[in-house]
Amino acid sequence: QVQLVESGGGLVQAGASLRLSCAASGRTRSNYAMGWFRQAPGKEREFVAGFNWNSDTTTYADSVKGRFTVSRDSAKNTVYLQMNNLKPEDTAVYYCAAQSVSHYYAGVPRTGYDYWGQGTQVTVSS
Repeated sequence: QVQLVESGGGLVQAGASLRLSCAASGRTRSNYAMGWFRQAPGKEREFVAGFNWNSDTTTYADSVKGRFTVSRDSAKNTVYLQMNNLKPEDTAVYYCAAQSVSHYYAGVPRTGYDYWGQGTQVTVSS
């Protein structure tokens, strides 16, 4: 079992930046892909960005390309989502998620995540 704890959300004005953190604990012997998802009121949960720990490969949703960046701190077993130039459309509860993948797999899945954090609220005012 993997436990995930998000932090770093808040209320900001459009154009501001936030950095979300996701600290992982528990079973980490397998290779994992990490994903960031968000869910806004009235919308389905959507994939935002993802990261493969082994391959250092990232993918981003079209809506956040060029604005959001995923990074990691292996020593702290933590992944980050740097969000720049935030827009009101980014307002949502943001979740980090983890999925065990083969060590041969270098991609980033958008579905099939097994472990989820509690979420952190990001609100962007116009």
